[in-house]
This record gives sequence, C-alpha cells and structure tokens, in this order.
Amino acid sequence: MDIARYAEFYRDKLLDDVIPFWVRHSPDRDCGGYFTCLDRTGKVYDTDKFMWPQGRQVWVLSKMYRHVRQEQEYLDLARLGAEFIRDHGFDENGNIYFALERDGKAYANTCIFSDCFCAMGLAEYAAAAGSEADWARDLAMKTYRGVQDWLVNKEDPYSRFIPGVRPTESMAFDMINVNMSLELDSIINDPLFRQCGLASAERILNLHVDRKEGLVFDNVAPDGAHPDTFGGRVILPGHALECLWFLISAGDAWGRSDIVTAAIETIPDMLEFGWDEKYGGFFYYRDAAGKPPEQLEWDRKLWWVHCEALVATLLAYKHTGRAEFAEWFEKVHEYTWDRFADPEHGEWFGYLDRGGEVLLNMKGGKWKGCFHLPRTLHVCWQLLDDLSADGQG
Repeated sequence: MDIARYAEFYRDKLLDDVIPFWVRHSPDRDCGGYFTCLDRTGKVYDTDKFMWPQGRQVWVLSKMYRHVRQEQEYLDLARLGAEFIRDHGFDENGNIYFALERDGKAYANTCIFSDCFCAMGLAEYAAAAGSEADWARDLAMKTYRGVQDWLVNKEDPYSRFIPGVRPTESMAFDMINVNMSLELDSIINDPLFRQCGLASAERILNLHVDRKEGLVFDNVAPDGAHPDTFGGRVILPGHALECLWFLISAGDAWGRSDIVTAAIETIPDMLEFGWDEKYGGFFYYRDAAGKPPEQLEWDRKLWWVHCEALVATLLAYKHTGRAEFAEWFEKVHEYTWDRFADPEHGEWFGYLDRGGEVLLNMKGGKWKGCFHLPRTLHVCWQLLDDLSADGQG
C-alpha cells in the first residue's frame, strides 16, 4: 500500500475540496448557524436548521482550527454555529431541540442525539476559542451531564412502544456516548468522561458484540439475547464499523487493551457480512438470519457507512499490520472515490442505489452535513501520516 500517496490524497481532499465546499456554501451569516440542505452545486434548497448537523459542523470547524490550520475563518464560522446553538437550541429544561426554522424558532421536539453532538461541538469550540468561550465549555459540560442522566432512565415521551413490553437495549445510545466521552475527555479534565465512556464500551461488548456470530447487533434484549423479530435481527454494517473504531480509540485512550483486541477481531466478520459481493459497497441494513429486512432502503449505499469503513480498516491496520485490513481499505477506497465523489462540483453524493448509481442529486440535507466525510478525511490522513512515520506500507 502506497502510504505516502494515500496520505497526500486524503489531506488534499480535506483541505482543497470538502472543507471549502462547506465554508463557501453553508454559513447563514444573517441568522446564524448553517444551511445543510445543499444541492449538487451548493445552492440552498431548504433553510431549516437541524440541530444534529449544527453541532457536528461546529465540531468539525473547531477541530480544523485546533488541529489542522489556525485560519481565522474556521474559528469565526465555528462561532457562528456555537452562538446559534447557545441562543436558540435549548428548551426551558436545558435539552436541545431537533429542528428549528431559519431564524431559530423551534418546531421539532428535543432529541438526545442533538444534545450529544452539540455537547461535542461546544466543547471543541471552547478549546479552540479559549477563555472567551468559557460559556461554551460550561454548556457542553451541563449538556453532557444531562445526557448521562438520560442514559440511566431513557425516558422518551414520544416513543410509540408500550413501556415494559419487549424491553430492548439500543446500541446507538452507548455508541455515541463512547465517542462523546472521548471527545470531551481530550478537552476537559474530569474523570466522569472515562467512567461513563468505559461503562458504555463495556455494555456494547457484553450485550451487542456477538463474538460467536461475529456480528454487532443494534438491538438486543436486556440479557444480550437476539429476539427473532425485525428489530432483534437487524444489522447496520455502518453502525457496527463506526462503533468498533470508537471502541479501539476508547481502549487506546483509557488503557484497555482488551477492548481494543475485541473490537479489532470483530471487524473482519462485519466487513464480510456487510459487503455486497454482486455490486460492491456496503449494504445499509441486513438481517442477521438472512430473512427479508424491514427497511425498504436496506440495499442502498450510503456515504457515511463507507466513511466509517475507511476509518475502521485503516485503524485496524495501524494496530495490527495485517494485510487483510490494508486490502480492505484499498477496496473501500476504490469504491467510494469512484462512486460517491463529485469531481465537477466537489464533496460527495450521499445516497446511491444498490448498483452504485446516484439516487439523490444533492450534497447535504436533514442528515448529511459537514461531519462524516471531513472527519474521515482528517482521521485517515493522520493515521496514514503515522503509518508513514512508523515505516509501514
């Protein structure tokens, strides 16, 4: 594997393609925050502000300023989003709304994932901006504590399920808690992050990672069993691979080699299970038993799934030096850059059909924003630089 060539490629795509696309098209300089619904050329087609991508973009821009280039524009644009979150994002109980109108008027109820991503964004912005943004650090910490309280009871007043019937543990909450805890732990000195992050990591390994089957189940019974239902059998290859690289990073940061080993050893099975042998790329959903999936979009190919596969394979290769991980990285690299990338207008398309043809001719929307792709480019670039320095390749 030509490590140096890949490192240069990922650096250039980050700095000369993807970040400039969002810097150029997404800021709302009149009302604050960011537009995320951008068509192929970057033109805004919906002005609503969805809070997941608001927090995520603050995180990306602040991370760019702290770790890549101290360009004032990055910090100024991070402030644009952070102050929008501060001024409009919170309800009277300190929870973050799911969606706002352009001017900041909320129209969609709170959502725990909004809290998670905004906490990450505010913490990273506080680290980038310094003492003038102590308010962001305080808000991030308060929001993080609120998420931990929620994880204890998981009360959801909007749930359509009957309480106490068919209890289910969802990996999504612990997965994002591992990542959020890691991010805040790198910025704020508080043992709470390690404590909460490791608790979530251990729940994932004990309940959701099935070592025997080599699969990562999104939904399990409280004892880790897999109900023979749509929800109990569902596998999301993208979630699994993203979660596994979070676990590797957590094990590294918090001195838990057992977590690192368990995560790495699960990656090959998930890669094989998720890959579409006929057309290439990773399925969005799969049924663990090979039964018909509930999700009609099960066979679509999504940008973020492939982003997380790039990071997972490269991180596993860095830890092990095993050729199979390098081969998988190159295989996924070839697929993604051949099909998702838009050489004419920049950035990536987000949604392909099973055969790899573009389904939606846009670059951002309610879910796709400035996050998975720039994060992947940055992490892969850094991993490749580390590999080059270590003489691997």
